[in-house]
Amino acid sequence: MTVSARAMADATPDDRDRYVDLLRVASLGTVIAGHWLMAAVSGDGIGNLLALVPGLQVLTWGLQIMPVFFFVGGFSHALSYRSLARRADGRPVYAAFLRARLRRLLRPTLVFVLVWAALALTVQLAGRGGGTLTGAALRLVTQPLWFIGIYLAMVAFTPPLLRLHERHGWAAFAALAGAAALVDVLRFAFGVPYVEFLNFAFVWLAVHQLGFLRADGRIRRPGLLAAAGLAGAALLVALGPYPLSMVGMPGEKVSNMAPPTLALLCHGLWLVGAVQLAARPTAAWLRRPRVWRTVVAANGVAMTAFLWHLTAMLAVYGAQLALGMDLPEPATAAWWAQVPVRILAAAALTAGFVALFRRFEAPAPAPAPAAVPAAGPRAALGITLCLLGVLGLSMTGLGGLLEGHSATLIAFPVTAPAAIGMAVAGAWLVERSAPARRVRLRG
Repeated sequence: MTVSARAMADATPDDRDRYVDLLRVASLGTVIAGHWLMAAVSGDGIGNLLALVPGLQVLTWGLQIMPVFFFVGGFSHALSYRSLARRADGRPVYAAFLRARLRRLLRPTLVFVLVWAALALTVQLAGRGGGTLTGAALRLVTQPLWFIGIYLAMVAFTPPLLRLHERHGWAAFAALAGAAALVDVLRFAFGVPYVEFLNFAFVWLAVHQLGFLRADGRIRRPGLLAAAGLAGAALLVALGPYPLSMVGMPGEKVSNMAPPTLALLCHGLWLVGAVQLAARPTAAWLRRPRVWRTVVAANGVAMTAFLWHLTAMLAVYGAQLALGMDLPEPATAAWWAQVPVRILAAAALTAGFVALFRRFEAPAPAPAPAAVPAAGPRAALGITLCLLGVLGLSMTGLGGLLEGHSATLIAFPVTAPAAIGMAVAGAWLVERSAPARRVRLRG
């Protein structure tokens, strides 16, 4: 039975941290709006507005908001794991925790992947996959899945990192931040090959660790955290090899995003401090029934909207071309004049996709911990396959399905069909790792 947003909002416990829910929605919404704005489609293909107008790259210091989403994830994972552990009576909880956290994420993701894979195969069998916009769409539409792959890794590492946090507090965060700094030293000062890829773990897990600290009320000086992060990022960009943009730019030799750098970690610190400063004044506003119902409703469809927003934007451009409308050169006055119309059209199409696919994001009761043979190892293998599959697909795209196009993932070539197979098999293993009896989790 589907529960309405109004009923869920009215049933919200008094001790619910509503600000975290707002941050989750706001961070994904900011990413969606940023992608719609940055996509610069012309007759020559799809470019990046920030590369065409470098002066706009400073906006990424406020709009590159993914660290906030991962910070919120750390907070929610800590609450959920502890809630489940309290109900477990000493039984292992790892498999139940993974399944509980992943069901609402993996179901809409796999539906998105399978729908787009079927569409891509159909287009390529018809011999129409080589067009400028079509080819770009098949390549780009899966790129945002990188963030889901990283998020899966955070879920997988939550239990051991939460234990480190409970034992060492801020020192656990400092160790991850120090490891990220060491990686950059080895990368830039000594030229150690491939070491930079370790920062996919160290940087993002450090941000995730800040969520644990928030869960325990240990971020007591958010202003200091924000100032230190902003100063650190500014110094690193001014004095070091780090670019100004906090998102990846086409053709750049160094990216702050892929792999993440110490500058991006400092950027994350400043954002976490900034949103923490706004927590108290926002709390009263979120107590208003209409505001809270809106946040609850948006939370219920945020992941579906994120998955389909690029599809909507590409469909808008495709419709312009199909209708014979001219596409102005990006960043010109005519192009800027069309921006509001394109964004409104993309928002309307995204709402349509949400209406069609939202049921796959509907929350399900979480499984209770129980004695399932080899549940922990099965769940661990499942989430590993999931994150490798999702990350692999974000790199390969869906073009070249029939030609066996591949990309390198952790030194190994992977094709899109293999990535999809890993993700589906991993989701099945996670689903089969926990019993049918269920309990409700917090977070």
